[in-house]
Amino acid sequence: MKPFAAGLLSRIESIVWGVHEPPLPPWKTFGLRTARILLTLARDLARGQLTLRAMSLVYTTLLSIVPLLALSFSVLKAFGVYNQLQPMLLNFLEPLGEKGEEIARNIVQFIENMNVGVLGAVGLALLVYTAISLLQKIEESLNHIWHIPRPRRLGERFSRYLSVLMVGPILVFSALGITATVMNIEVVRELLAIDVLGRAVQTVSRLVPYLLVISAFTFVYMFIPNTRVRIGPALIGGAAGGIAWQTAGWVFAVFVASSNKYAAIYSGLAILVLFMIWLYLSWLILLFGASVAFYAQHPEYLYASGGEPRLSNRMRERLALSLMSLVAGRFLAGERMPSLSEFARLLGVPMHVLQAVLDALERRELVVQSTNDPPVYLPARDPSLISVSTVLETVRASGEERFLSPTALPAPQPVDAVLERMQQAVESSLGKMTLRELAAQHMEPAFRDRVVS
Repeated sequence: MKPFAAGLLSRIESIVWGVHEPPLPPWKTFGLRTARILLTLARDLARGQLTLRAMSLVYTTLLSIVPLLALSFSVLKAFGVYNQLQPMLLNFLEPLGEKGEEIARNIVQFIENMNVGVLGAVGLALLVYTAISLLQKIEESLNHIWHIPRPRRLGERFSRYLSVLMVGPILVFSALGITATVMNIEVVRELLAIDVLGRAVQTVSRLVPYLLVISAFTFVYMFIPNTRVRIGPALIGGAAGGIAWQTAGWVFAVFVASSNKYAAIYSGLAILVLFMIWLYLSWLILLFGASVAFYAQHPEYLYASGGEPRLSNRMRERLALSLMSLVAGRFLAGERMPSLSEFARLLGVPMHVLQAVLDALERRELVVQSTNDPPVYLPARDPSLISVSTVLETVRASGEERFLSPTALPAPQPVDAVLERMQQAVESSLGKMTLRELAAQHMEPAFRDRVVS
């Protein structure tokens, strides 16, 4: 059986990850993409990064849930709809059954007992910081999934977080209030009295919880990461996460109903244990949906081997010349300069791989980032002053300033002689070819002559 199983796995791997001659039928392209996403997601879960971040979010949630809801409570109280907070908590904690009702009552009681007026300036600042820390932790986790090393600027983060804390609850309850008002209009009631329309509305009402959760997940995936997330991938991730969350809630409710042993073992702590387990599952599903959205938008990250790919020296040289040629070509043609995501789309290379090469070029002052959002890359100086050999030397020497350098690594004299001959051969074959000449070679003939001259 072992040879048969190994052969079957090898066959499946060759089908899913093998090279297929284009063009492929749409159904086959979709099937291969789906299979690769599922296998990559399973591998990510097995590696444990998503589970670790989900556990970190559980800890932060326990610290910040009361301050977070207290701020939302104060906003809702000003609009006279604060009594809707407990039903919303009950909806989230519904899988916990009667224990969820007890937790919701306790949380609301904590919030009502919290007197912001006696906290003082320092206490109020700590309250706001504790509430914001949860949103910051969510952004860090989603940025990790989207391979974004840099967070937003402090001012932008502060404005976004406050808008979520202050405006978010108002929008949610306004939408619920509008829906309730529409359903109570006499004309709508008469239409619902019609048998066909009544059944249709009843069917749709069963889907409303799924649609609300999918909408919430889609909003998080588009609003929180420090990158531009397209509506299509965000909706795919929201659908995957929302359906998984609703299904997990049903399964967890069955689990809680049959978990009398937990009450016997943990006694009064059983409620807290079950609450933490449900929080962990909720955050893990949110991060899982974010991974689905990421791979749907960036299929270049779907690769067969585990871990992130590392470039060989030959690939780094090829990639550096391609990047510099694109930057110089667009600069000379007066076209829109490329961003990191556009480089990834044009070259089909993961962003973190591109970022490593672009950072090396930027440290050598060959390219520079703009202040746009997202930033675009421009030549740091005239392309006619940048030689092709300089670009190659930059990526070859990348990392030497932080690790070993050739001068610190002793080598026999014959080895030094061979390396010197290789360097001379490269310089003699390239001559004094500049980046301007390299970029002009793939332009239109008329424009090429004008650029070179």
